[in-house]
Amino acid sequence: MPLLSSDHVLASCPVNTNSVSTRTNVANSRMPNIKVFSGTSHPDLAQRIVDRLGIDVGKVVTKKFSNLETCVEIGESVRGEDVYIIQSGSGEVNDNLMELLIMINACKIASASRVTAVIPCFPYARQDKKDKNGDIPENGNSRSRATVKCNEWKFRSRAPISAKLVANMLSVAGADHIITMDLHASQIQGFFDIPVDNLFAEPAVLKWIKENIPEWRNSIIVSPDAGGAKRVTSIADRLNVEFALIHKERKKANEVASMVLVGDVKERIAILVDDMADTCGTICHAAEKLTEAGATKVYAILTHGIFSGPAISRINNACFEAVVVTNTIPQDGHMKECPKIRCIDVSMMFAEAVRRTHNGESVSYLFSNVPY
Repeated sequence: MPLLSSDHVLASCPVNTNSVSTRTNVANSRMPNIKVFSGTSHPDLAQRIVDRLGIDVGKVVTKKFSNLETCVEIGESVRGEDVYIIQSGSGEVNDNLMELLIMINACKIASASRVTAVIPCFPYARQDKKDKNGDIPENGNSRSRATVKCNEWKFRSRAPISAKLVANMLSVAGADHIITMDLHASQIQGFFDIPVDNLFAEPAVLKWIKENIPEWRNSIIVSPDAGGAKRVTSIADRLNVEFALIHKERKKANEVASMVLVGDVKERIAILVDDMADTCGTICHAAEKLTEAGATKVYAILTHGIFSGPAISRINNACFEAVVVTNTIPQDGHMKECPKIRCIDVSMMFAEAVRRTHNGESVSYLFSNVPY
């Protein structure tokens, strides 16, 4: 079958062979029997991780056939090796997920001793339970709106739990271990029958706040919804500051109907903290609410900055001092379009998790510390 002309090839460029062999020998003596491969979703993060580990990215060629089927070829032996595949659930999510599954299976049937999927942003994490409400029609009459409202249980009964499906697919493909960061719901770990290490961005967030917000002692940590209350209370406790909560009601997906602020933010710096932002309607409405309530400055700190649809224009028009995200998702393009976006590098946390996992060490140190 013919291949598309825009094939993506992730292979090492021609370089000085002596330096490569020297570096490889040093790496092998320090971390033997390990291979790290990168998918096409976030090669920059993968490169940062291997640079931290002192090894090279494994050779892999990813192609697409003319009918858009994905083809992956592992370019080196993985027999008996401890394999790590880095692929984030961003961009073309479905293509990237399929690519990850194929790479896992290719390594498994090539006799890899263990295959670990490093998924910085877990795909379909928001579809973790059956609570989807039926969309209430905007222009329908009161009777049709009432009918939908009364039959919400029917919509819930047919809502998929796609996060569980993704967990099943990863396990069936041959993954032995998952490393991810800030799952939308920590219960997703229970969807797997294999070990899952859910890292937290919190230590890196605390470090950023202390280094970049001089008046952080006069701040208040705010959750844009009730689901994030546990996250913000943890950060507020470690900073020894107060926290607030915004209760929101949705008419339908990606559209917030109303917001109620619980807490006093007057004459304080408000720091919104959430695990992800997609279209940014929630955090922009929250920032407006906080400004109306008397906050002097508003920051937003998010682990996964998806920024789809009108997100960038909304941030540019909002009253944020800065919107801080991690690089679990590529942010270079977003940062060029929006000067308010700042990026926290979390590659060292993933690199340390890989190193500790490979050496059979505990990763719990990373739950409250940033490795240096």
